[in-house]
Amino acid sequence: MSQVHGLVESSKIDTWRLRSESYAGGKLCEAGDLVLNRLKAHLGVFAHASMPGVISPDYTVFRRVDGAEVRYFEHLYKSPIYKTELRKRTKGIVEGFWRLYSDDFYDLRVVVPPTEEQTKIVAFIDSYDRRVRRLIRNKRRLIGLLNEQKQAIINRAVTHGLDSNAPMKPTGIDWMPEVPAHWEVKPLKHWLRERAKALGDKTSPEYEFDYLDISCVGTGFLTAKPERMKFEDAPSRARQIVQKGDTILSTVRTYLKAVYFIENDWPDLIASTGFAVLRPVEQVEPRLLGYVLQSSTFIERVIRASIGVAYPAISEGRLGTLHVAFSPHLAEQKAILDHIAAETAAFDEAIEKAQSEITLIREYRERLIADVVTGKLDVRHVEIAEAADEPIADDEALEEEGDDTEVMEGADADD
Repeated sequence: MSQVHGLVESSKIDTWRLRSESYAGGKLCEAGDLVLNRLKAHLGVFAHASMPGVISPDYTVFRRVDGAEVRYFEHLYKSPIYKTELRKRTKGIVEGFWRLYSDDFYDLRVVVPPTEEQTKIVAFIDSYDRRVRRLIRNKRRLIGLLNEQKQAIINRAVTHGLDSNAPMKPTGIDWMPEVPAHWEVKPLKHWLRERAKALGDKTSPEYEFDYLDISCVGTGFLTAKPERMKFEDAPSRARQIVQKGDTILSTVRTYLKAVYFIENDWPDLIASTGFAVLRPVEQVEPRLLGYVLQSSTFIERVIRASIGVAYPAISEGRLGTLHVAFSPHLAEQKAILDHIAAETAAFDEAIEKAQSEITLIREYRERLIADVVTGKLDVRHVEIAEAADEPIADDEALEEEGDDTEVMEGADADD
């Protein structure tokens, strides 16, 4: 069960994590059933089954009656107003073990339009969603192109400096063959100081913070706004305190190239344990460390040093052995920073604008779907647009939606 993509065949995801010696106790579902993850009901984790299969004993299977359109109810229970009601009906003390029992679920009253109207609502949502996904996909491609040009500027500056006539020296490192002769080349761990403080388990349940998980971070920019949440509602992996001047780097799913520098004061910022939180020594400008770590040469080295196929990961110990180079002079470091800032300002502005547009599009889509399934917007007489000739592949849909909260939890736990 995926929070974003619904019921997914185990063959299409990380199968080694799902392999079981026995499926005794597993539940059978048929095509057209509505499946609920009882532990994630408050997040609206409902999905329709597109084929018969065996699912987890912790899921609940509901079968439609009177020809109901299952996907209508799937959208309905994912809407904010119904997720709030589902949260009220869950029971449990410890986060991660809140359950929605069937009797409490049946107590929830819902609006039920005629079956033909349910079908029209689902068709409208599908048509609208296809257009939104294509729009987001195109904007992400634009962001990718802009970021490639930005990273080329950064990569050149942090590996060769600003003086094209400066003598160079070999490093003996395949991904960074030479650097200016006066620069120092050391393992990353020698350029870092103390680890980030951990958020203790005894924090007040009402303590609020902004939570950064891997789905929020791209290479040098945020792909989504961090979620504001209370400690009692936070996932167990929300444990690392982040402060101004830190660089966070994903140690799981390293192919996502999630690296971000915390440039401004940001009180109550907590990162997932799927990140390494890196803080430089006084001899290194914090912003420059961030640029070095997001340079294409370093990121590709991290990916090659990662272990795993479906969820490649790198330990912080292994990460610390990768070599990087810095000028020993702070004045030169600051000059490199000024150069990068001047050369990439236009790219940053364009990336921020495109990302803001994606956020607004997603917010509008969620609000529109909620209005349609709750009857605030009447679509009975709306003409449904025909599907475009170019379908959106599953991997493109995954890219547009970002990482799946539920899948990422498993990945972080493995790390």
